[in-house]
Amino acid sequence: MKIKFLGAAGTVTGSKYLITIKNKNILVDCGLFQGLKLLRILNWEELPFDITMIDAVLITHAHIDHTGYLPKLVKAGYKGPIYATHATVDLCSILLPDSGTIQEEDAKRANKEHYTKHHPALPLYTKDEAEAALAQFKAIEFNQKINIAPDIDATWHRAGHILGAAFIKLQAEGKEVVFSGDMGRFNDPVMHAPVNMKSADYLILESTYGDRLHSNENPHNLIAKAINETVKNNGTILIPAFAVGRAQSILYYLSKLKEQDMIPDIPVFLDSPMSIKATKLLEKYVNEHRLNEEQCEQACNVAAYIRTTKESKELFNVQGSKIIISASGMMTGGRVLHHLSHFGPDPNNMILIVGYQAAGTRGRDLLEGKNAIKIHGRAVKINAKVEYISSFSAHADYKDILEWLEHFKDPPKKVFITHGEPASSENLKKEIEKKFGWNCYIPKYLEEDYLD
Repeated sequence: MKIKFLGAAGTVTGSKYLITIKNKNILVDCGLFQGLKLLRILNWEELPFDITMIDAVLITHAHIDHTGYLPKLVKAGYKGPIYATHATVDLCSILLPDSGTIQEEDAKRANKEHYTKHHPALPLYTKDEAEAALAQFKAIEFNQKINIAPDIDATWHRAGHILGAAFIKLQAEGKEVVFSGDMGRFNDPVMHAPVNMKSADYLILESTYGDRLHSNENPHNLIAKAINETVKNNGTILIPAFAVGRAQSILYYLSKLKEQDMIPDIPVFLDSPMSIKATKLLEKYVNEHRLNEEQCEQACNVAAYIRTTKESKELFNVQGSKIIISASGMMTGGRVLHHLSHFGPDPNNMILIVGYQAAGTRGRDLLEGKNAIKIHGRAVKINAKVEYISSFSAHADYKDILEWLEHFKDPPKKVFITHGEPASSENLKKEIEKKFGWNCYIPKYLEEDYLD
């Protein structure tokens, strides 16, 4: 048995792990690289393996950095099954076509405005190609062991994070290999805590927040302060939010803040068709989160839903203070870019960042204090106040991860630390070695290792 790291090695994006067991090949996650151009160009390169040799694809959860390459994989010839939990399948049916649409629109705009050296600019895949990939999904239940190939079994266990998110345990040749995917938080107000895993011979462990501890300050107070400060200036609060997970958490918080009169009753707009569809899934998958029926209804109804491009543009003309929640969360594409261009130059407005921002993204640039960002080929001056609330994160911090690892009955033979920028991965490695004395390793892109 061996593993090859085809993504999420030295970065938080592009998750792909190739497991070879005798003559069978299993791909765990199939995500897009995002952020730095050096990473994004990898999406266009030929994959370093024979697609026809892949027997099955296993998905931990629906976020694009774990699923966004699937349409390209299918387009290139993969014809086998794609296994995922029911909620992940539903979310992918929203996320993947939307990803195709955004790429088509970006290519069209680049060709029209001539801000690309590629002539013509082409999408990585189209909406139709993304929808075609959905036909190969097979929905499975949590805790249901399935046989994905001769003598190879897999089981999905709840990981918190977002609807459908799972730890995947792969069993073959008498070994257990566990993939953490993205691990949720134990005290998340919306999602249930991740389940405790008891055993693994080999553990592939995310380290997104491997060098950070989330603030203990109540997010209610932080977001209320940010909103109230902006309302005093008659400004607009723009919240770039991941369409799946973060947008729903923000809606829940806003509904509670309004209910408790902690913020004024200003209009809230959810300007992301993808977020709107994902929000409706809260009501379908009530067993996967902490909200009761009434809380779900309040969260879903706190915002006006903006579905069309025309409606989105009309928000520019809405007078007075307002809150606009729009995707994408790292400001890599989507409608949020138009809002950044419009609202970003006004110092009375606020850009409220509530999620992880990978290196090379516009969100990271804003957090690092850059006062101009490039949008659709032109520099946009950002005079709006930029606030960051880390306690909204849906990722475990290193303290959460260490607490989760305490439940393992025996040390894994090896812990592969992935899905983190170098400083995060190095710190998590150090913390695990210090506390447990376990064998930890940070793999490099395209590196292989045997799981003896």
